[in-house]
Amino acid sequence: QLQVVESGGGLVQPGGSLNLSCAVSGFTLDYYATAWFRQAPGKEREGVICRSSSGSTTMYADTMKGRFTVSRDNAKTTVYLQMNNLKPEDTAVYYCAAKETSYSSTYCPKFDYNYWGQGTQVTVSS
Repeated sequence: QLQVVESGGGLVQPGGSLNLSCAVSGFTLDYYATAWFRQAPGKEREGVICRSSSGSTTMYADTMKGRFTVSRDNAKTTVYLQMNNLKPEDTAVYYCAAKETSYSSTYCPKFDYNYWGQGTQVTVSS
């Protein structure tokens, strides 16, 4: 059974950092693109960043460039979202999603992700 589980959310002050984790089971990331999305209260869900199965990354929004990065562990089962210099407008539920692409592909889809986690709350406030 394919599963995606996020963790690492919490309360952080403006300017602080958080590292979210996305653990996958039932598949390895060599064949899947993974992406982070977020949804703030009263707003539509928006894409944050994608990591292709080859390791290339695509940032979906300019507002997070230079502050958010994505990486993967050597076991190929966990993807991390490192968030630095957090701002109150980064407050949202963050979701991890996965979509099968192909082995070591550079393709980073923006839609039609098949597997989603339950989300983890990130609150940026003083």
